[in-house]
Amino acid sequence: MANFSKSNAPEFSVEVYQNEFLPEGAREVNAIVTVTSTGGGTTGGAPLPASDPGRSAFAPGGPDAAVVLMVDCSGSMDYPPTKMRNARDATAAAIDTIRDGVAFAVVGGTHQAKEVYPTGGRLAVADDATRAQAKQALRRLSAGGGTAIGTWLRLADRLLGSADVSIRHGILLTDGRNEHETPEALREALDACAGRFTCDARGVGTDWEVREVTGIASALLGTADIVADPAGLAADFTAMMETAMGKEVADVALRLWTPQGAEVRFVKQVAPTVEELTARRTESGPRSGDYPTGSWGDESRDYHVCVEVPSAGVGQEMLAARVSLVQPRGDGSVTTLSQGLVRAVWTDDMAASTRINPQVAHYTGQAELAQVIQSGLDDRKAGDLDGATAKLGRAVQLAAASGNEDTAKLLAKVVDVVDAASGTVRLKAKVAEADEMTLETRSTKTVRVKKR
Repeated sequence: MANFSKSNAPEFSVEVYQNEFLPEGAREVNAIVTVTSTGGGTTGGAPLPASDPGRSAFAPGGPDAAVVLMVDCSGSMDYPPTKMRNARDATAAAIDTIRDGVAFAVVGGTHQAKEVYPTGGRLAVADDATRAQAKQALRRLSAGGGTAIGTWLRLADRLLGSADVSIRHGILLTDGRNEHETPEALREALDACAGRFTCDARGVGTDWEVREVTGIASALLGTADIVADPAGLAADFTAMMETAMGKEVADVALRLWTPQGAEVRFVKQVAPTVEELTARRTESGPRSGDYPTGSWGDESRDYHVCVEVPSAGVGQEMLAARVSLVQPRGDGSVTTLSQGLVRAVWTDDMAASTRINPQVAHYTGQAELAQVIQSGLDDRKAGDLDGATAKLGRAVQLAAASGNEDTAKLLAKVVDVVDAASGTVRLKAKVAEADEMTLETRSTKTVRVKKR
């Protein structure tokens, strides 16, 4: 484990878990890389203190952040009328959580994007007065019009881009499908915004498209979730904003260097959620590439790195990969925040070379769990009940074996579990739409490997 830190900033550490021993001729090297950020402006893992109304309970530090809240105001937000009221209340609660000095704005989204506060193509700076003004402006929000999320994101990008800050974040709420622009227009907007700000996305009710919302969060390195009951929006928005206010370091990348003849097969985040990063690589030098991880506060994440190396004989060893955590500087160079090494050692010791590292085994199972849930739900929607039963049964088995109790509970609302250990299940005849959407939305959430 290596540590690098700078004054008044969080300290990052990298730990590598792997079985470095390979049988003669083997080429695939797998490792779990755990990245942890603590200290500096974060809480260091300590519980957050209680806060007074209108005040954020975060450790002090320069307010080097901006946030834009995007609230769906399309016509469907009026059905039932309490949905729009809950959205206004939730946005007000989130505004109360913005810490003093942070730049912010509120956008109302329909088939076009409208500045709700402060207007004029600018951001406000959070204090008691601006928070009160923003909440007053929310009272003018009303439902009407269509849904074109790409326009909301582009306006948020323009507003966030006007701020001279390191951390730029969006929070997006929608209750419907993106029916008033093409999928290509949304994809173009996401491509334009990727790397410029992170964004958490929430779907309220059950009339929205899961893969649209999760796709937005994935592209912009944020979180996605369902709030089936609009009454739960205020608590969810407050928690999202508290997390956003806890971010202290932006634009962190996982840099992977591999030796001549080695090739990266994949890089994926595996905790707290499964997120494929392989295709997001940008070249950073000879045999070196960067994978984006977004902004960091006081947290820990796990990544699965798989590298194919040249085959070698017994007794040989090599550095399969060097994993660095880097942050760009204004002059084009980078700061190395932490570093770890992935090794390969060829042996004729059968016991050593066939031992599976518990971290690698656990997260391989968690990635499969996410995949079979998605595939099983697709089969169920397509009417392939045998395929759905087999895949969701495998999901139940994986969830039970890994101790992923939250996912197991969600699965139990879609299937009747006969025997979890063997994955024997029966599809439920009737499933509430909210339960199926919750399982699909949260299918990528993982549990950390148990320490041994």
